Amino acid sequence: MIMRIATLTACMLLPLSTAQIAKAEPPVSDMPPPDTGVVASAPPGIVTTPDGWTLTVVASNETQLPVAPLTTAVSSREYLVGGTFAGAVSGEGSTTLKGGTLEAGYQVGCGIELGQVRLIGSAGIGTSGSSLTGGLIPTGVTFPLSGTIEIHAKPGTVSTVTVNKKEFKKAPVRVTIKDTHIKVDGCVGQSFLRSYATLTSSTEDTDDIVAYYGVTKSV
Repeated sequence: MIMRIATLTACMLLPLSTAQIAKAEPPVSDMPPPDTGVVASAPPGIVTTPDGWTLTVVASNETQLPVAPLTTAVSSREYLVGGTFAGAVSGEGSTTLKGGTLEAGYQVGCGIELGQVRLIGSAGIGTSGSSLTGGLIPTGVTFPLSGTIEIHAKPGTVSTVTVNKKEFKKAPVRVTIKDTHIKVDGCVGQSFLRSYATLTSSTEDTDDIVAYYGVTKSV
Protein backbone atom coordinates (compact mmCIF):
# COMPACT_ATOMS: atom_id res chain seq x y z
CA MET A 1 0.00 0.00 0.00
CA ILE A 2 1.45 3.41 -1.02
CA MET A 3 0.14 6.72 0.26
CA ARG A 4 1.39 10.01 -1.19
CA ILE A 5 1.05 13.27 0.68
CA ALA A 6 1.57 16.33 -1.56
CA THR A 7 3.18 19.44 -0.12
CA LEU A 8 0.88 22.39 0.52
CA THR A 9 2.16 25.67 -0.93
CA ALA A 10 -0.46 28.19 0.10
CA CYS A 11 -3.62 28.51 2.14
CA MET A 12 -6.28 31.09 2.85
CA LEU A 13 -7.54 31.88 6.33
CA LEU A 14 -11.09 33.09 6.68
CA PRO A 15 -11.95 35.20 9.74
CA LEU A 16 -14.51 33.78 12.11
CA SER A 17 -16.48 35.90 14.46
CA THR A 18 -16.40 35.27 18.18
CA ALA A 19 -20.05 34.25 18.05
CA GLN A 20 -19.32 31.56 15.42
CA ILE A 21 -16.47 30.06 17.48
CA ALA A 22 -18.58 30.00 20.62
CA LYS A 23 -21.42 28.34 18.71
CA ALA A 24 -19.11 25.56 17.45
CA GLU A 25 -18.08 24.53 20.96
CA PRO A 26 -20.29 21.78 22.41
CA PRO A 27 -21.97 22.38 25.75
CA VAL A 28 -20.06 21.10 28.74
CA SER A 29 -22.88 18.69 29.57
CA ASP A 30 -22.59 17.06 26.09
CA MET A 31 -18.85 16.38 26.31
CA PRO A 32 -17.88 12.70 26.88
CA PRO A 33 -16.52 11.80 30.33
CA PRO A 34 -12.75 11.33 30.65
CA ASP A 35 -11.39 7.84 30.02
CA THR A 36 -10.64 6.17 33.37
CA GLY A 37 -9.21 3.07 31.73
CA VAL A 38 -11.78 0.68 33.23
CA VAL A 39 -12.49 -2.23 30.87
CA ALA A 40 -15.18 -4.88 31.25
CA SER A 41 -13.86 -8.42 31.47
CA ALA A 42 -14.97 -11.12 29.05
CA PRO A 43 -16.58 -14.41 30.16
CA PRO A 44 -14.15 -16.93 31.70
CA GLY A 45 -12.51 -19.67 29.70
CA ILE A 46 -13.69 -23.13 30.84
CA VAL A 47 -12.86 -26.60 29.57
CA THR A 48 -13.40 -30.14 30.87
CA THR A 49 -10.48 -32.44 30.10
CA PRO A 50 -10.89 -36.00 28.79
CA ASP A 51 -9.74 -37.35 32.17
CA GLY A 52 -12.39 -35.41 34.11
CA TRP A 53 -10.73 -32.22 35.36
CA THR A 54 -12.39 -28.80 34.88
CA LEU A 55 -10.04 -25.93 34.02
CA THR A 56 -11.16 -22.32 34.52
CA VAL A 57 -9.31 -19.08 33.77
CA VAL A 58 -10.89 -15.71 34.55
CA ALA A 59 -9.99 -12.00 34.74
CA SER A 60 -11.26 -9.11 36.86
CA ASN A 61 -10.52 -5.46 37.70
CA GLU A 62 -9.07 -4.80 34.26
CA THR A 63 -7.82 -1.37 33.20
CA GLN A 64 -6.39 -0.20 29.87
CA LEU A 65 -5.60 3.52 29.65
CA PRO A 66 -3.99 5.07 26.54
CA VAL A 67 -1.07 7.34 27.49
CA ALA A 68 1.36 9.51 25.56
CA PRO A 69 4.46 7.51 24.52
CA LEU A 70 7.84 8.61 25.84
CA THR A 71 9.15 8.83 22.26
CA THR A 72 6.41 11.39 21.37
CA ALA A 73 6.33 9.77 17.91
CA VAL A 74 2.99 9.81 16.11
CA SER A 75 3.61 6.19 15.05
CA SER A 76 3.92 4.92 18.67
CA ARG A 77 1.07 3.65 20.85
CA GLU A 78 1.34 3.12 24.60
CA TYR A 79 -1.10 1.82 27.23
CA LEU A 80 -1.08 1.69 31.01
CA VAL A 81 -2.66 -1.65 31.95
CA GLY A 82 -3.70 -3.68 34.96
CA GLY A 83 -5.87 -6.59 36.03
CA THR A 84 -6.13 -9.78 38.05
CA PHE A 85 -5.99 -13.14 36.26
CA ALA A 86 -6.80 -16.38 38.10
CA GLY A 87 -6.88 -20.04 37.23
CA ALA A 88 -8.44 -23.05 38.94
CA VAL A 89 -8.52 -26.82 38.44
CA SER A 90 -11.50 -28.64 39.95
CA GLY A 91 -13.45 -31.86 39.63
CA GLU A 92 -12.76 -35.56 40.23
CA GLY A 93 -10.33 -36.46 37.51
CA SER A 94 -8.95 -39.92 36.96
CA THR A 95 -5.31 -38.77 36.79
CA THR A 96 -2.88 -37.21 39.26
CA LEU A 97 -2.22 -33.50 38.82
CA LYS A 98 1.39 -32.33 38.71
CA GLY A 99 0.78 -28.55 38.62
CA GLY A 100 1.06 -26.24 35.63
CA THR A 101 1.44 -22.59 34.57
CA LEU A 102 -0.65 -19.44 34.31
CA GLU A 103 0.52 -16.95 31.68
CA ALA A 104 -0.91 -13.42 31.47
CA GLY A 105 -0.23 -10.65 29.00
CA TYR A 106 -1.61 -8.52 26.19
CA GLN A 107 -2.07 -8.62 22.44
CA VAL A 108 -1.54 -5.37 20.52
CA GLY A 109 -2.92 -5.04 17.01
CA CYS A 110 -2.02 -2.33 14.51
CA GLY A 111 -4.31 -1.60 11.58
CA ILE A 112 -1.52 -0.28 9.31
CA GLU A 113 2.18 -0.70 10.02
CA LEU A 114 4.65 1.99 8.97
CA GLY A 115 7.08 0.82 6.30
CA GLN A 116 9.49 2.90 4.22
CA VAL A 117 9.18 6.69 4.03
CA ARG A 118 10.79 8.56 1.13
CA LEU A 119 10.91 12.20 0.06
CA ILE A 120 10.65 12.49 -3.73
CA GLY A 121 11.54 15.91 -5.09
CA SER A 122 13.01 17.85 -7.98
CA ALA A 123 14.86 21.14 -8.33
CA GLY A 124 15.50 23.43 -11.29
CA ILE A 125 16.91 26.77 -12.35
CA GLY A 126 14.98 29.45 -14.19
CA THR A 127 15.92 32.88 -15.49
CA SER A 128 13.97 35.99 -16.39
CA GLY A 129 15.09 39.10 -18.24
CA SER A 130 14.75 41.47 -21.18
CA SER A 131 15.03 40.44 -24.80
CA LEU A 132 17.44 42.58 -26.78
CA THR A 133 19.03 42.26 -30.17
CA GLY A 134 21.45 39.40 -30.03
CA GLY A 135 19.96 37.52 -27.09
CA LEU A 136 18.40 37.63 -23.62
CA ILE A 137 19.89 39.62 -20.81
CA PRO A 138 18.97 37.81 -17.55
CA THR A 139 17.78 40.05 -14.76
CA GLY A 140 16.64 37.37 -12.28
CA VAL A 141 17.22 33.74 -11.33
CA THR A 142 14.70 31.35 -9.69
CA PHE A 143 15.15 27.88 -8.16
CA PRO A 144 11.78 26.06 -8.34
CA LEU A 145 11.35 23.12 -5.93
CA SER A 146 8.64 20.46 -5.92
CA GLY A 147 8.19 17.22 -4.07
CA THR A 148 5.98 14.62 -2.42
CA ILE A 149 6.30 12.35 0.60
CA GLU A 150 5.89 8.67 -0.31
CA ILE A 151 4.84 6.31 2.49
CA HIS A 152 5.01 2.55 1.98
CA ALA A 153 2.54 1.07 4.46
CA LYS A 154 2.50 -2.62 5.35
CA PRO A 155 -0.44 -4.79 6.43
CA GLY A 156 -1.25 -4.63 10.12
CA THR A 157 0.38 -6.96 12.64
CA VAL A 158 -0.49 -8.41 16.05
CA SER A 159 2.18 -8.45 18.78
CA THR A 160 1.90 -10.61 21.89
CA VAL A 161 3.45 -9.18 25.07
CA THR A 162 3.83 -11.67 27.93
CA VAL A 163 3.84 -9.87 31.28
CA ASN A 164 4.14 -12.86 33.62
CA LYS A 165 4.24 -16.66 33.55
CA LYS A 166 3.58 -18.23 36.93
CA GLU A 167 4.36 -21.89 37.63
CA PHE A 168 2.25 -23.62 40.28
CA LYS A 169 2.15 -27.01 41.96
CA LYS A 170 -1.47 -26.79 43.06
CA ALA A 171 -4.32 -24.56 41.86
CA PRO A 172 -5.89 -22.04 42.37
CA VAL A 173 -3.25 -19.68 41.01
CA ARG A 174 -3.30 -15.92 40.47
CA VAL A 175 -1.37 -13.17 38.63
CA THR A 176 -2.06 -9.49 39.43
CA ILE A 177 -0.82 -6.73 37.10
CA LYS A 178 -0.77 -3.07 38.13
CA ASP A 179 0.33 0.06 36.19
CA THR A 180 2.32 -1.80 33.55
CA HIS A 181 3.25 -0.03 30.30
CA ILE A 182 2.55 -1.78 26.99
CA LYS A 183 4.02 -0.09 23.88
CA VAL A 184 4.06 -0.69 20.13
CA ASP A 185 6.03 1.29 17.49
CA GLY A 186 5.59 1.83 13.78
CA CYS A 187 1.78 1.99 13.87
CA VAL A 188 0.23 4.61 11.58
CA GLY A 189 -3.29 3.22 11.72
CA GLN A 190 -5.69 2.51 14.54
CA SER A 191 -4.36 0.33 17.36
CA PHE A 192 -6.18 -2.36 19.32
CA LEU A 193 -5.43 -3.92 22.71
CA ARG A 194 -6.82 -6.92 24.57
CA SER A 195 -5.67 -8.98 27.53
CA TYR A 196 -5.11 -12.71 27.47
CA ALA A 197 -4.39 -15.48 29.97
CA THR A 198 -3.66 -19.17 29.39
CA LEU A 199 -3.90 -21.85 32.07
CA THR A 200 -1.96 -25.08 31.55
CA SER A 201 -2.68 -28.05 33.80
CA SER A 202 -0.25 -30.97 33.70
CA THR A 203 -0.24 -34.59 34.67
CA GLU A 204 2.59 -37.04 34.20
CA ASP A 205 1.61 -37.71 30.59
CA THR A 206 -0.69 -34.83 29.54
CA ASP A 207 -1.02 -31.05 29.26
CA ASP A 208 -4.44 -29.40 29.05
CA ILE A 209 -4.73 -25.71 28.11
CA VAL A 210 -7.59 -23.21 28.35
CA ALA A 211 -7.37 -19.57 27.25
CA TYR A 212 -9.07 -16.31 28.17
CA TYR A 213 -9.22 -13.27 25.84
CA GLY A 214 -10.41 -9.93 27.13
CA VAL A 215 -12.56 -7.24 25.55
CA THR A 216 -10.78 -5.42 22.71
CA LYS A 217 -10.14 -1.69 23.21
CA SER A 218 -9.28 0.58 20.28
CA VAL A 219 -7.53 3.94 20.03
